[in-house]
Amino acid sequence: MRALEAFLSDVLGSPGVVGAALVDAVTGLGYQSAGEHRLLGTGAELAELANLIGERLHEAGAEGELESLVVTSTRHHQVVQVVSRQGDPLLLATVLDRERTNVALAIRQTADHARDFLA
Repeated sequence: MRALEAFLSDVLGSPGVVGAALVDAVTGLGYQSAGEHRLLGTGAELAELANLIGERLHEAGAEGELESLVVTSTRHHQVVQVVSRQGDPLLLATVLDRERTNVALAIRQTADHARDFLA
């Protein structure tokens, strides 16, 4: 668990990231969360959302797999990234403060943290 705590601490260190959660993409099991993660909903809700969006994209003829989702509200961005690994993929979900975040940079930095963590 200390490794997960350190990983999420690194994610929270990215500019503007105020909350994070690591979730099993298939089961919705939440492995660890930190900061203002409650703004993301439950692990099951995140997994269901990612699955639903992925299915709808496939039905619409999109090729490839779902990579990330970005939901924007007036105060925050919620970003859900699919993290591939051996076995079931993970979801790295983050809450970003809109006033302090460059979304593209935050997505790249959090993806780098996830890749390094799973290496």
